Amino acid sequence: MTSGPTPLSNAARLSVAPMMDWTDRHCRHLHRLLSRRTLLYTEMVTAPAVIHGDRERLLGFGDTEHPVALQLGGSDPAELREAARIGAEFGYDEINLNCGCPSDRVQSGAFGAVLMTRPDLVAECCAEMIAVSPVEVTVKCRIGVDEQEPETVLPHFLETVAAAGVGRFTIHARKAWLQGLSPKENRDIPPLDYDLVARMKRAYPHLHLSVNGGVGSLDEAETFLKAGLDGVMIGRAAYHAPADVLCEADRRIWGDPGTSRAEAAVRDMLPYIEAHLSAGGRLHQVTRHMLGLFAGRPGARGWRRVLSEGASRPGAGPELVIEALGRVEDLQQAA
Repeated sequence: MTSGPTPLSNAARLSVAPMMDWTDRHCRHLHRLLSRRTLLYTEMVTAPAVIHGDRERLLGFGDTEHPVALQLGGSDPAELREAARIGAEFGYDEINLNCGCPSDRVQSGAFGAVLMTRPDLVAECCAEMIAVSPVEVTVKCRIGVDEQEPETVLPHFLETVAAAGVGRFTIHARKAWLQGLSPKENRDIPPLDYDLVARMKRAYPHLHLSVNGGVGSLDEAETFLKAGLDGVMIGRAAYHAPADVLCEADRRIWGDPGTSRAEAAVRDMLPYIEAHLSAGGRLHQVTRHMLGLFAGRPGARGWRRVLSEGASRPGAGPELVIEALGRVEDLQQAA
């Protein structure tokens, strides 16, 4: 179990949530240009896919992405042990076990949020992962599922899994309803219980606890940190308006001087885009993650329109991104 602050636990003061179909390596490269400090997560990758699939496609990432964590999905201790070993060898800074995703596909594999009902199995899985991983093993969970009583379930879950050697948890402060709600509805409908997460931190001060779920701004993140939580994980807000969340994160969360700018990040993305295209990639695979960069600012609509309409066309390249950025800068100069 982790004792005392570490560089990675310090990075976890603010993190971007693992989000399926969103937080791929292109998204993470963009986010890293906006914040040097924020802890980034992969999409969830299942343990069998890591073991038997195309590892470079599933696990490959750029050196610039550090600190970056691999999130695994699974419930078989032996499979997770092997997947954790492989992930650590790939160079990830952390291996995270998903105990919070409520999708039907995840439930059918007996992992994700359904693992909230099997803390002993989670502990066994984590012990196996810790045994072979030179990097920290962490858990992302819910406060409970279905008819469980979070006040009882969550502390038992934390105690059981911590006894296996896990010292850092990210808690999505909502129940997951495995029957009756879709994955999208599970992100919004179950009520948030931030107070329960705060009580867990007071009850288990030796654990590093981050809160997740519904956090929409740096202001909110700072409020949680000031209240005593160790970290805050932001999901959709960091994806849909990344500049709002990440450009000032290094200064406000860690006290670093200066801030980043979305315009500079766009220009810094151009060499990355050129390399991706040279390797046979398509422009839209990268730019789809950039659509929200200027959310709420003059020129945002033109930026989105140019990229949305043009990036999927054959032969589209960096010049389209430069054109879209010009729409933003022209309006800013005219304002």
